[in-house]
Amino acid sequence: MLPILIAYASKYGGTAGIAERIGTMLHADGFPVEVRRAEEIEDVAPYSAVIIGSGVYAGQWLKPVTHLLEQHSLILSQKPVWLFSSGPTGEGDASTLMKGYRYPDTMRQTIEAIQPRAIAFFHGVLNLEKLNFAERLIIRTVRAPVGDFRDWASINAWAQGIADALREKLPV
Repeated sequence: MLPILIAYASKYGGTAGIAERIGTMLHADGFPVEVRRAEEIEDVAPYSAVIIGSGVYAGQWLKPVTHLLEQHSLILSQKPVWLFSSGPTGEGDASTLMKGYRYPDTMRQTIEAIQPRAIAFFHGVLNLEKLNFAERLIIRTVRAPVGDFRDWASINAWAQGIADALREKLPV
């Protein structure tokens, strides 16, 4: 079986942690997995399935993920693909906090061409020590909640759903 690619773009490590957790869960279920930064990916053809995640900043995905999706959309449209975003901090449903956000509007045509199996939105991490002065000022101005708000149970459940779907189609 070809490995499963988990590609991500992460500005401060929160999304990277989610990608690593998904990789750990799939590996524990017996799947070969490669977790890699999106900018490292040159070809998606050698993978049996692809999971791609990005942090969300001002409603946009990070450039390495948008580039990966746009450059490889034809091949991705022929594979099982799952997408996830991370971003909001605080309590409550991440999608509700982001007013139903699923992905950047600028990516609509590409996402529709790829037809991912599912799109998830997870809470993120906000660590003031990792931000530059301007970012800290913005965070204080908008009073964004600071801390690690990733819901590991939700992330684990999503990864398990992917493993279940892959097991139905791909022998382990």
